[in-house]
Amino acid sequence: MPAVTGRSRPRSARLRWTTASELLRLVHSEPRITRTEARARLGLSSGAAAELIERLRGAGLLAEHRAPPAGPGRPTTTLGAHPRGPLVAVVDLRSGGWRIVLSDLTGGITEVASGVWGDEDLAGRLPAIAGEMARAVSAHAGRIRAVVAAVAGTVSGSRLLQFSTRGWGEADLGVLTGRIEPPGRVRLLAGNDATLGGLAEARTGAARDARVALHVLVAVGVGGVLLVDGRPVTGVQGADGEYGHLPFGDPELRCPCGARGCWDLTVDGRALARHLGAPVPDDPVAYAQGLLDDVRSGRAGDSAQRRAVDLTAHALGAGIAGLVNLHGPEVVTLAGVATDLRAAAPVAFARGFDEGLMRFRRDSPPLVRDGLYSRNGPVRGAIGLGVEEITSPAALAEWGSVTS
Repeated sequence: MPAVTGRSRPRSARLRWTTASELLRLVHSEPRITRTEARARLGLSSGAAAELIERLRGAGLLAEHRAPPAGPGRPTTTLGAHPRGPLVAVVDLRSGGWRIVLSDLTGGITEVASGVWGDEDLAGRLPAIAGEMARAVSAHAGRIRAVVAAVAGTVSGSRLLQFSTRGWGEADLGVLTGRIEPPGRVRLLAGNDATLGGLAEARTGAARDARVALHVLVAVGVGGVLLVDGRPVTGVQGADGEYGHLPFGDPELRCPCGARGCWDLTVDGRALARHLGAPVPDDPVAYAQGLLDDVRSGRAGDSAQRRAVDLTAHALGAGIAGLVNLHGPEVVTLAGVATDLRAAAPVAFARGFDEGLMRFRRDSPPLVRDGLYSRNGPVRGAIGLGVEEITSPAALAEWGSVTS
């Protein structure tokens, strides 16, 4: 009998925090929402809303600020993150380096550490990053409740399977929280950068109203994700969406992933350099951005440069058409170099896209939009994933038991 009583208390605590979870997630998705709007959205009475908001303020989860006057009537307040509330830490592992950023409930970002890759592979570098993470957790006195790794590689669970742009193999991302005391205090989540960027666009960005959306990110290579009802389709291992390794490219080209003919090699800075007869750039993203800026501004007077951009934009449009034929999304969102490439060569992109579509899809093609978050999408998506974790009823019940 005591065991039953022990189980019932956590369950009742979680139920008590269910509406609180809904409110806090609403505040995350719509920062500065007013108390009146939130109450109406959740279908709460004035008294119930007041009691809930007061309880969350007392628990250090929510803050209120006076809203600007909006005509006659009683003034309302806007809802935001409590200055001593829970935080999400994001470890952004990019091709060129890494950084750790912290975010509160409303998505405000503060960078606390960063670095570039040396001669070591990722597995050799993770312990040092873990040390920086442990210091951040200690410095913020228990406020960091979740760590999310956003990785420019193939991820399954908490394991990196392949970081193909740097030729790195498997690594255990669990190392990132291994130095936090006590063990198990902070939960680790991980995701591919393109998947997380798509999540951000589907939840609060350019694909917010679409039931089925396709997200495409070009950085060093191309990644993407299909999202249905705001949820990424990631396959059995959680590693789906490696669109850059579809054989849309030149079969004579070998990709760092080990395959031949990958689309990756036809749509980024490496492709632009190859078309110009230049060596592979050390930083393909910066190389692409510089060339595309020159073409868009008219500074690139060289016809070879414009031709290189046209060829690369055409390859991007054609590949996206293939994905549209496969998935049939309502909206396609672009991020990273993809937005610059389409802007620099809109006619070539449109031609590749139109020519690649099946006839019946040309009659009503999906909208192709620039992402709202573009290059910061992976971090935004990681923050959203972390906020979802720290605002679950169970997580809130745990926070409330510590702060009460």
